[in-house]
Amino acid sequence: MQVLITHGRMAKTRVLNLSARRIAALVLLLAALLMLTSGAVYHFIFLKAAREGWPVVSSVVRLVVRDEIAQRDRFMRENLDAIASKVGEMQAKLVKLEAMGERISGLAGVKADDLKPLQRSSDNGAAPGASGGRYVPVANPSLDELQRIVAGLDAAADQNTDVFTLVESRLLESRLATLMIPNSAPVDGSVGSGFGFRTDPFTSRTALHTGLDFPADTGTPIHAAAGGLVLDTAWHPEYGHLLEIDHGNGLTTRYAHCSKVLVTPGTLVKRGQLVAHVGSTGRSTGPHLHFEVLVDGVPQDPARFLAGGAAALAKAGATRRR
Repeated sequence: MQVLITHGRMAKTRVLNLSARRIAALVLLLAALLMLTSGAVYHFIFLKAAREGWPVVSSVVRLVVRDEIAQRDRFMRENLDAIASKVGEMQAKLVKLEAMGERISGLAGVKADDLKPLQRSSDNGAAPGASGGRYVPVANPSLDELQRIVAGLDAAADQNTDVFTLVESRLLESRLATLMIPNSAPVDGSVGSGFGFRTDPFTSRTALHTGLDFPADTGTPIHAAAGGLVLDTAWHPEYGHLLEIDHGNGLTTRYAHCSKVLVTPGTLVKRGQLVAHVGSTGRSTGPHLHFEVLVDGVPQDPARFLAGGAAALAKAGATRRR
C-alpha cells in the first residue's frame, strides 16, 4: 500500500509505503488508544459525574451500576438456594446415618458409657441454650448461615466416623474372640468316651477322664479346634505324642496319642488347620484322639465348647471363680 503526501503546488511529493504488518500494527495501536481513551472517559467523567451528581450522566451511570448489582445478586441468590438444597439433602442422609449408627452400636455391644465422651464434645460445640436439631432455612439463606450449617455437618460427620470406627473395633474383637474359642471338632467322627468319671481301662478303677476320645484310624487328620499359638509338642509318658495350643485368655487345648505332630512350638495356627495325625502312642488301648480343653489349667468338658462356644467359656469361667 502506498500513501502520497504533498505540501503545496511546487513541493515535492513524498511516497510512503505501508506493508501489511505496518497496517496491522497501526490498527492495534489505534485500538489500544481507543480503549485507553474510553477508560479515561469512564474514570474521569462518568465516575466523577456519579459522585458529584451531574444532571444527566449521573442518572445513566446509576442505572447501569444498579442493573449490574441486581444481576450479581440474582446469580448469588440462585447459587445459595441450590447450595441450601444440597445441604438439606446432606442433613437427611446424616440423620439416617446417625440412626443406623445407634442401631449398629447396640448390635456390636457398644455401651452408652463408651459414647459419653463423644456426646460431651458435641455438647461443648453447641451454642449456649441451643436445643433441637439442625435447620436449613428454606427461604433466602444467607452465606453465613450456610457456612455455619456446613461446619456443623462436618463436625457431625466426624463424630459418626468415630462411632463407626469404635463399632468396627468391637466387631473385630468379637470376631477374634470367636476364632479363639475351640468349638470346632478336631476329628470328623463320633465321640467314644466322654468327660467325667469312668472305669479306667488299665486299672479297672473309677477315675476322672479329663477329655473327649474320638476313635479313628491311625493317620486320620487332626485339625485345630480354634486359632492359637503352639505351646508344646513334646513326648509325654501318658499322652504319647502331645500337642498343646494356647488360645489366649487362659484357654488351652490338648491333642494326645498322636502318631505324628505336624507343627512346632511357636507356630501360629488357624482354626481348621491340619496339625497332627491320629495314633495310639502313650497310655492308649487303640488308635484315637484324646482331646482336652483347659481354662487356667483346669480341665473343662470339651463337649460344652463344641456345642456352646462362647457361652460355654463364660460358664466355665463363672464356675471357676466360685
